Amino acid sequence: MRLAPKRSLHEAGWLALGACLIGGVAQPQAQHLNEERAAATNGGPAAVHVWLTTGDRTELLTHEPDLSFGAQPVAPLAIEVDALRSYQEIVGLGAALTDAAVAVMSRNLTRSARRDLIAELFGPPPGIGLSFVRIPIGASDFSERHYSLDDSPHGEPDPTLAHFSMEPQAHDLFPLLHEIRAINPRLRVVASPWSAPAWMKDSGKLVRGRLRADAYDAFAQYLLRVADAYAAAGLPLYAITVQNEPGFEPGNYPGMPFKAAARAEFIGRHLGPLFARRPNAPLILEWDHNWIAPGSPLRVLGDPAAARYIAGVAWHCYKGAVKAQSLVHAAYPDKDTYLTECSGGEWEKRWEENLAWFAGTLVIDGTRNWARGVILWNLALDEKGGPHAGGCTNCRGVVTIDSRTGSVTRNVEYYALAHASRFVRPGAHRIESTSDIEGLKCVAFRNADDGSMVVIVFNSAVEPRLFSVKSDGRAFRYTLRGRSLVTFTWATSQSGSTTDSRAAR
Repeated sequence: MRLAPKRSLHEAGWLALGACLIGGVAQPQAQHLNEERAAATNGGPAAVHVWLTTGDRTELLTHEPDLSFGAQPVAPLAIEVDALRSYQEIVGLGAALTDAAVAVMSRNLTRSARRDLIAELFGPPPGIGLSFVRIPIGASDFSERHYSLDDSPHGEPDPTLAHFSMEPQAHDLFPLLHEIRAINPRLRVVASPWSAPAWMKDSGKLVRGRLRADAYDAFAQYLLRVADAYAAAGLPLYAITVQNEPGFEPGNYPGMPFKAAARAEFIGRHLGPLFARRPNAPLILEWDHNWIAPGSPLRVLGDPAAARYIAGVAWHCYKGAVKAQSLVHAAYPDKDTYLTECSGGEWEKRWEENLAWFAGTLVIDGTRNWARGVILWNLALDEKGGPHAGGCTNCRGVVTIDSRTGSVTRNVEYYALAHASRFVRPGAHRIESTSDIEGLKCVAFRNADDGSMVVIVFNSAVEPRLFSVKSDGRAFRYTLRGRSLVTFTWATSQSGSTTDSRAAR
């Protein structure tokens, strides 16, 4: 057994990233991978790398000693991994660049500190490789004021969108996105409106009120203007949802109830045909709300006029169960699945319970239930959980950036994401693996570029669990502490795989 030095992610020295990049991969990492690939190709025993985060926080994405296949007998409790059964392709993992996140990253950090944090969050190893973000179209609850991108003077109708302007977001968000894309050119962005402009609504206000039927064309043009503006800025959008949480009407921040029949009409006869005429238009994602109401997206997908333009369904985590994703996928297997929002917050004080939720339910169960991407809520907030204007008063960002000192705290969400995002690269496929045995939750992936394998296991039990991981006729053993998370990675020789007939696009 070859022992590797035990070190945490931050002890590994990610600040040296910019000095050792070669072709987008950190030099030591690239050399290490090449040695493993050669060993795998020649039939040698590729090392299994082990990265551990424990519920008691004594280990935080710590590189444990390497393991070897076949070094010990197979344990009675075994996770079987089958790379020949392949499912959905992964777009990535990440979090939302709300106005609040942009503000704290821009104001609370020096330029060099922001550059370092972006490299850590979005860069290749030793960065954690986030590659999928969500942005609001106009204000959300995590904005310092309420606004849309077409606020006409005195609220008069503006059907030609003469007052459309990206300036409220472009000033800070566009430069930040360019900084991120310079580190990670594979970044994908999904955009969501919290409300149509006030003059399009029956209330005449951003807070409360519904989209008027006679404004459907104008709202479709508004969303197209947004997509065109991002494309013109060299920041093309991957996807757009038509409304954040259309089943909810907030009372103190922008929102807009949008029933299933109305969404089907809007997508099928207004937005869909408009986007279809624009080359390289963003994908259209339906729903963008909680697991508890799968009947709503099912009704929209049941409308043939709307369904032809819908690429997938976006989900939030706040009510219901993650299996709703599979329920809708089973009915419409040609439509992709995404998790586009879930926030941590001070309502749950126990770190290990947060780890169970974000790693076990969102990352592991979320992808096992067909998610091609997982996006948490605010990427960054300040020490007061803001800034914000309405909405959640005790939400937590993936990182906290202190407004007084600029210090960065990496929260539990950071580690839950990193256990997947650092190792599962965009283009990877989820593959078959055993899960939910004796408290062990598991998901496995194979990276497309080099065939390397990634297996993520969370032990939801209080007691440690001894288990084996079996793959390609070989096995290794590991004991995982209770309420803890581990990622295993190893190199393989490149070989073909059989894609399951149920796999998403």
